[in-house]
Amino acid sequence: MGEKYRPNVAAILVNSLGQILVAERLNIPNSWQFPQGGVDKGESLTDALMREVEEELSLPPSSYNVTEERGGYRYDFPEDFERWKKFKGQEQTYFRCDFTGDDSMINLETAHPEFKAWRWIMPQEFDFQWVVEFKRGVYTRVLKDFFGV
Repeated sequence: MGEKYRPNVAAILVNSLGQILVAERLNIPNSWQFPQGGVDKGESLTDALMREVEEELSLPPSSYNVTEERGGYRYDFPEDFERWKKFKGQEQTYFRCDFTGDDSMINLETAHPEFKAWRWIMPQEFDFQWVVEFKRGVYTRVLKDFFGV
């Protein structure tokens, strides 16, 4: 396994009620997370964020405003993780985004679906058991850093 960390971005969409959007992974039942994805070579973090949100939720950049950006969140892949052998893990930058669109705009039936369901929850309602174990530390720090929970 490599020693490098794969650059990754994640979106925390916040609606007008202060709720955050979480989505259930298609391939892992009861695994809820924020939309996220890798940064392509030559792509800025903001461009990667906009691409990932559109790819995963069908939301155009006009449907949200980035209000905060925090980086340096890292997690290591488990030893048996085959998908990204050349990386030790991922280094994430999280973006808090105020959602200004309508819920009807959210569509998970994309070209390459990653989620089967989505919902709005209050930040303190996030259940860390929803996240695979190797990501829990990052989710704990992110929710504390952005929402104090």
